[in-house]
Amino acid sequence: MNAINEVNEVFKAKNIALPIESQMTVDEDNRFDKGLAVQVEIFGDVIAKMRENAPSNQKHIQEYLSAFCFGDFYTRGGLDLKTRELLTLCIISALGGAEGQVKAHVQGNKNVGNDKETLITAITHCLPYMGFPRTLNALACVNEIIPEN
Repeated sequence: MNAINEVNEVFKAKNIALPIESQMTVDEDNRFDKGLAVQVEIFGDVIAKMRENAPSNQKHIQEYLSAFCFGDFYTRGGLDLKTRELLTLCIISALGGAEGQVKAHVQGNKNVGNDKETLITAITHCLPYMGFPRTLNALACVNEIIPEN
């Protein structure tokens, strides 16, 4: 709440009208379908295989991922898909212990048009915040998915 209050004060000082227009583009009825469509746009056929191969007692996790992460967030206005995917890569890299997801999002970044140099530059920018071990792990994932020529 403190951060929101500070941002609101800056907006007021810059004569930016509050509340800001909603960036939401989905509702409860379509968030899953729109999220799944974005997943497929980024990752391609692997999404259908991932959903198909999920054990029945874990399929709900795939549905949550599609509806929540991709439906509620990736479909919002304000940022293009390349920027969202680059941010996701950096954030997941900073978490540590999520190398499977880091590799998937390296491929996702490649699929949406972010090149290897962009990924390395973004991860380098995050180094002071996430530390050397996580930076090196992220770079190893980048190098595995997009090898040097």
